[in-house]
Amino acid sequence: MTIAGTPGDLETPLLDDTVDGSTDHKGRPARRSTTGRWISAYFIISVEVAERFAYYGIQANLINYLTGRLGMSMAGAAENVNTWTGAGGLLPLVGAFVADSYLGRYLSIVLASLLYILGLGFLTLSAVLPTGCQNSNQITSCSPSQLQIILFFFSLYLVAAGQGGHKPCTQAFGADQFDGRNSEEFKAKSSFFNWWYFGNNFGIIIAYTVLSYIQENLSWGLGFGIPCIVMTVALLIFLLGTRTYRYSVKNDERKSPFVRIGKVFIAAAKNWRTMPSSVDKGTPNHQVSQQFKCLNKALLTPDGFSQENGGQCTIDDVEEAKAVLRVFSKENGGQCTVDDVEEAKAVLRLFPIWATCLAYAIVFAQSSTFFTKQGITMDRSIGWGIDIPAASLQVFIGLSIVLTIPIYDRILVPTARALTGKPSGITMLQRIGTGLFISTISILVAALVEAKRLKTAQEYGLVDAQDAILPMSIWWLLPQYILSGVSQVFTMIGLQEFFYDQVPTELRSLGIALYLCIFGVGSFLSSLLISAIEKATDGDGHSWFSDNLNQAHLDYYYCVLAGVSAVGLSLYLYFAKSYIYNKGSTL
Repeated sequence: MTIAGTPGDLETPLLDDTVDGSTDHKGRPARRSTTGRWISAYFIISVEVAERFAYYGIQANLINYLTGRLGMSMAGAAENVNTWTGAGGLLPLVGAFVADSYLGRYLSIVLASLLYILGLGFLTLSAVLPTGCQNSNQITSCSPSQLQIILFFFSLYLVAAGQGGHKPCTQAFGADQFDGRNSEEFKAKSSFFNWWYFGNNFGIIIAYTVLSYIQENLSWGLGFGIPCIVMTVALLIFLLGTRTYRYSVKNDERKSPFVRIGKVFIAAAKNWRTMPSSVDKGTPNHQVSQQFKCLNKALLTPDGFSQENGGQCTIDDVEEAKAVLRVFSKENGGQCTVDDVEEAKAVLRLFPIWATCLAYAIVFAQSSTFFTKQGITMDRSIGWGIDIPAASLQVFIGLSIVLTIPIYDRILVPTARALTGKPSGITMLQRIGTGLFISTISILVAALVEAKRLKTAQEYGLVDAQDAILPMSIWWLLPQYILSGVSQVFTMIGLQEFFYDQVPTELRSLGIALYLCIFGVGSFLSSLLISAIEKATDGDGHSWFSDNLNQAHLDYYYCVLAGVSAVGLSLYLYFAKSYIYNKGSTL
C-alpha cells in the first residue's frame, strides 16, 4: 500500500546536553545524560504492565462471573462486558483532557492509580460478601444480594474511571522520555511502542493463566484481590522513578489546546458565509494547508467582513463581527493563528482513520466474550485429570504477540528499512492496514471453527444438552487466538504510534485517548449489534445467542463480522492512500 504525503527529513539533533521542551523533577531544563530514555521508560512500563495485569485479570473471566455468580443470560452478560469495556475506552478522553489542560501526565498517573486501587479494593469486597451459597465456587444456585450487585458494578466502573486517567497518560508519558529530534532517541522512540506492547502482554499472559485459574478453582475474592496488591506495588515503583523522568513544559502563554482547537471550529462556523477568497487574501498560501479549507475561515479578522458587499458592511455583518469578537479572547488580537488552525486540522484529519478502524474494534471485543463461551463447551483436558480454564486460552493472544514483536522489530523492520529507506521500515498506516487484513482472516477462521463445533454437537446428539462437553478439543480455537494476536502487533501498536505522532505535542495524551476510544466505541457497537441480532432472531426461538451454545449460531454472527471487517478495510485503504502526514512526523 502506497501512502501519499510522507514527511521530510528529521530536524538537526540538539548539540547541547539539554532537551528542548522538557524539565526535570525540580523544574530545571532536563539533561539528556541524566533524564529520560530507557531508564525512565522501564519505570513507566512497569506500572503499565501491572495495570494490564489488573485489567485483564478482571476482563478475561468477567463473562463467566456474570453468567455464573450473578446469574445473567449469555447475551446479557456479553452486553454488560462490552458496555464496561466501552466505558473504559471512552473515559480516557476525559483523562486526557484533565492531563493535557490541568494536571499534567505525571500527576494524572498517580491520581488515576489511586482511583484504580480503590476500585479493585471494592471489587474484592463485593466478591467476598456472603451470597447464600454453600460453596462460593458452585455459582449456578447462588442468588446474590442487591448490595453485592450494586457494589460490584460500582467498583467495576470505578476501575474503568481509573483506567480512563491511567491509559492515555502512561504511554504518552513514556514516549515523552525520548526526544524525537535526536537521531538516536528517535530510533529508540519508534522501538519503544513495540516493546511497550511486548511488556504489556507479559502482564496479560500472567493474568490469563494465573488469575483465571484462581478465580475458577479457588476464590473470586482472591482472584480480584491480587490485582489490587499488584497495582499498589506498581505505583510505588513508578514513584521511585520520579527523579529520572522528563516532564513536558507547558506553555503558559497559550490557552489550553482544547480551547484553541475549539475556538477554531467556533470561529470557522461564525464565518461560514464568508467566501474562501476573502480568507486567502490575508494569509500567505505557504503558511496554511489547503486541506479542510473551511477551517481557514477561522483566520478571518474583523476587517474581513468588509470585503463582501462591495466594501459596504451591513448591520448583520457588524453584529456577526461583534459576536466573533466576543468569542475570541484578547490574545493574538482576538484572532486565531495559523498554528491554531493547523492544530485543528491535524485532529480532524485523524477522523477517517479513526472511524474505519471501528470494525477492527468490534472483532477485537469477541476474544473476551464469545470465544471464551465457546471454549467452555469443548474438551479442555490436558491430561492428568486437569482441565484448563476456557478464559486462559486468551494467553495465546499474548504469546503470539510477544513472539511476533521481536521478529517484527529485529527482522522485518531492518529488512523493510533497507528496501524503502524509511526509518520505521513501513509507514504507520501500512502497518495498521496489514493488521486489519489479518483480523478479517481471524474472524473468518472463527466462523469455520464454530461451524465445525456445531456439526460435532449434531453428530453426537448433544444439541439439546446445554451443559455437555463436546468431544472436540479446545485447541481448535487456537488459530483464531493466534491470528488475533498477530493482528494486534500490526494494528494496535501502529494505532498507538500513529495517534501519538500525528497530534500536536500538547495533545499527545488526547492522541492516545483517541486510539483507546476506538475500542471503547467498538465495544458499544458490538453490544448494540448483539442486542439488534438478539431481537431479530429470538422471536422464532432460534436466537443466534441462545444460552445453549449448541443451539446458537455464532458462526452466522462471525460471518457478519467478517463482512463488516471487509467493508472497514476497504474504506480504510481509500482514506489511508490520501492521508497527509504532519510535517516532522516520525512515520
